Amino acid sequence: MYDVIVIGSGPGGYVAAIRAAQLGMKVACVEKENLGGICLNWGCIPTKALLKSAEVYEYLLHAEKYGLKNTGVDKDFSAVVSRSRDVAGKMSKGINYLFRKNKIEVLSGTAKVTPAKKVEVTAADGSVNTYEAKHILLATGARTRSLPAMPVDGKKIIGYREAMTLPVQPKKMIVVGSGAIGTEFSYFYHAMGTEVTLIEYMDRILPVEDEEVSRQLERIYKGKGMNIMTNAEVTAVDTSGNGVVATVKTAKGEIKLEADILLSAVGIVANLENLGLEALGIKVEKGKVWTDEFYRTNVPGIYAFGDMTPGPALAHVASHEAIICVEKIANMHVDALDYGNIPGCTYCIPEVASVGLTEKQAIEKGYEIKVGKFPFSASGKASASGKNEGFVKIIFDAKYGELLGCHMLGAGVTDMIAEIVMARKLETTAHEIIKGIHPHPTMSEAVMEAAAQAYNECIHL
Repeated sequence: MYDVIVIGSGPGGYVAAIRAAQLGMKVACVEKENLGGICLNWGCIPTKALLKSAEVYEYLLHAEKYGLKNTGVDKDFSAVVSRSRDVAGKMSKGINYLFRKNKIEVLSGTAKVTPAKKVEVTAADGSVNTYEAKHILLATGARTRSLPAMPVDGKKIIGYREAMTLPVQPKKMIVVGSGAIGTEFSYFYHAMGTEVTLIEYMDRILPVEDEEVSRQLERIYKGKGMNIMTNAEVTAVDTSGNGVVATVKTAKGEIKLEADILLSAVGIVANLENLGLEALGIKVEKGKVWTDEFYRTNVPGIYAFGDMTPGPALAHVASHEAIICVEKIANMHVDALDYGNIPGCTYCIPEVASVGLTEKQAIEKGYEIKVGKFPFSASGKASASGKNEGFVKIIFDAKYGELLGCHMLGAGVTDMIAEIVMARKLETTAHEIIKGIHPHPTMSEAVMEAAAQAYNECIHL
């Protein structure tokens, strides 16, 4: 008998298992593939390795900008992919180490929860073992959504997993969907020399971001030669030839695009199948498992968090949800997660990061606002680094000075956004950001300058 069995070892599952073990519980974790789940093996970590290779390649191609002579640069696409896989493998081994350190038992196979609230684990050889636990935590994550117009076949119409391990770099690629996944892969392949066409159904790329961020990133990528189509929909894909022919509906009519491969990045769907949810009577709404604020399902003793639940499908969200869930099980005093203070990051180059309300959302909510914006073109560190694209934009409530939101586009902003998350957590005002000394020269000075600009105190604009 275990205290806790966790099903799935992604950034929600493995964090839940480790935290439960730290709190003295006897823990097992069921995993059918490699520890770390999609994030470590096929998502967050290996994609960042790919993106870094692309960034370094771009640096080398433009070495003359830094006063350096380049006698010839080439790329080895298979070596780039191999490095990414090596990074993922090392991280997965790290989770294995942490599990051994915390005495967490790994149950290899596919899990199903029975009506008796026991966990059946089917191993690769077909053998089935049954385990009992006081608490069963579901953390099975999600997978690429496949639309009828472009069913993923893993060869010509691919998802993110295949995009990370293509044996040959395509000459032409169509990317459908400009969320974080689609935008990151569009940058990677375009930077590596593939002719990329990015197609977005909405009126701008990265549609969940502040409009100014989306518009400027689109201008940057078009300036670099990437093809971007917004207000466009792929209605059919013909894979009968050597490559793909996509039929695209646009405001100006229907067009056909040819490419070697099409990447579907139109969202994800939760992994709920074959878990035994129906037999248990677990409540599912709109394809996600319903939970309360502490991730308890409607069935006592069964919990769920991460991408299979309605919150933002982000690794750091899953990890925090997992900790809250486990600490509540341990009868600790915990607060519900503040979903209004979740940072979002897109690791294309330049990077995008944001937290809180956009300018449009703040106005729609009835706030009278002050907006401060500082371009990296006015930053000494950004100019010295040769990375002066983008800006920091901060939104304050004019009445009380509350920090409502922040939106960044530029080099390193996915690290910088943490300052704003902490500032909002601590209910910091613009005055405290302005008076808090930011080291010079750094990219982070743009945060202070943007806050100052909102109150007409900016020195360097």
